[in-house]
Amino acid sequence: MVTAPDGAVLRGTIPAMKHGISIPNFGGFADIKRLTELASEAEDNGWDGFFLWDHMNEPPLPMLDPWVALAAIAGATKHIRIGTMVTPVPRRRPWKLARETVSIDLLSEGRLILGVGLGGMPKEEHTRFGEDADDRVRARRLDEGLDILTGLWSGEPFSYQGEEYQVDEAAFLPRPVQQPRIPIWVAGYWPNRKPFRRAARWDGVIPARAPEERGGMPQLLPPAETPAMVDYTMSHRDADSPFDVVLSAFMPPDPGQAREIADSFAAAGATWLLEWQPNPDALSKRLQALASSAD
Repeated sequence: MVTAPDGAVLRGTIPAMKHGISIPNFGGFADIKRLTELASEAEDNGWDGFFLWDHMNEPPLPMLDPWVALAAIAGATKHIRIGTMVTPVPRRRPWKLARETVSIDLLSEGRLILGVGLGGMPKEEHTRFGEDADDRVRARRLDEGLDILTGLWSGEPFSYQGEEYQVDEAAFLPRPVQQPRIPIWVAGYWPNRKPFRRAARWDGVIPARAPEERGGMPQLLPPAETPAMVDYTMSHRDADSPFDVVLSAFMPPDPGQAREIADSFAAAGATWLLEWQPNPDALSKRLQALASSAD
């Protein structure tokens, strides 16, 4: 990491590590009532965040819409942070996403975090529906979509002329609760560089290793590779506001082993550790484990 002589992080501050859950919106988790129960359980047991994946076509598994689920979760909780990890902005209309995000931010009283990226599974979730899956096109749509989101969140008359999108004097009200904007975390595959320069312009980074094959599952970024990623990202950051480094891990059932893994991520520079579990029952056990380990 880039540090000053007194140890402070330059080009933005990095806060202490928080603990969250990141789970699919399909398979065994495609049950809104069960998700609201798990989110409430996470909140009751001291977790800091509860986040859903944003996929739309994972055949032949059952699947739910993450934004409808987040509305239910927002109504069932009071203080835990919620959001998507991650929303593929290139396959959504930015103005529709602006309405959805502000609605959830208002419903949750300012607890939404928006994770964004190009989106995985380009064949299944782009080409199959007639969308352009070219990486460069999706990158343009992501950058232009973020510009439009923040412009519409302002509540002021907003126009935009880009290669992919155009907006003519639109003014969206109400504004989000969170100001100057809903926090945006940007996903990317390390060691690719462009996604991390993009992330440096926003509020956080969600790094992973690239899938072994195009359209496959991304790989977890280990703690050993995290400091170089953080250093590169922070070297391109001009703002002095806090910046999140959001890492993910599969946690073993043993609390001691899980604690050691969490400590290694914190030492590597993570500000959030998002845990994955294979099914709702395993997740429920893990949610209770955090509270037990703090006793």
